Amino acid sequence: MTDNIERTHHQTRAFQPDKLSPPRDFMLPNIIVENTAEKKSSAPLILEIGAGKGKHALSFAAQNSDKHLIAIERTRNKFDAFAKLAKQQHLSNLTPIHADAIAWTVHAIRPNSIAKIFILYPNPEQHNPNQQWLNMPFFEFLLSRLQEGGEVILVTNIEAYIDNAEQQANEIWCLPNTRSQVPKDSQRTHFEVKYLARDEVCWELKMHKPEGYKTRFDNWKAETIDNNK
Repeated sequence: MTDNIERTHHQTRAFQPDKLSPPRDFMLPNIIVENTAEKKSSAPLILEIGAGKGKHALSFAAQNSDKHLIAIERTRNKFDAFAKLAKQQHLSNLTPIHADAIAWTVHAIRPNSIAKIFILYPNPEQHNPNQQWLNMPFFEFLLSRLQEGGEVILVTNIEAYIDNAEQQANEIWCLPNTRSQVPKDSQRTHFEVKYLARDEVCWELKMHKPEGYKTRFDNWKAETIDNNK
């Protein structure tokens, strides 16, 4: 992957998707197979990274029948609890995925195909800030999967995390964004319920991908995608 390409951000380190193997037992879900460039689904695709036990994913899918949510969780016990509830609720517009989100996104998601991305209460990685989402070169790849006009929603109870994310959104990623406090009656995730119940402030950063935004991965697709047409 070379840097000799027009881009509308200031990230210098380039992510290397070709070095990532597919997750174990990888298979493309039907919604991805059917949502090709030639025949896009009428339901906008939404991605949630770090779905936990699925509280937000289940609620979102139930309340947005016109959208399809792909919700990824890598921790086995959390995913099993999530998948059990999803099966019980028979939500046809929800696809739970047990995998590492980075490897799975690389091998499953086409460029310019996701309408919205949720990253709700990620591990703050206070001892390894390079692993915070907006500090990672992977964030450029993630933006290449987002449609123009699409939105990334990051939520955390760590003020230093949201401060850094806001700074990175402005200075590195050049994304229009708005920062706000989460309402005290919000209940999207189990973490959110816990934090707000003990009167902690939770922060939300909404970032928008503007028209004409360029990355180094806008035309990059994994062979796993092409082989499942």
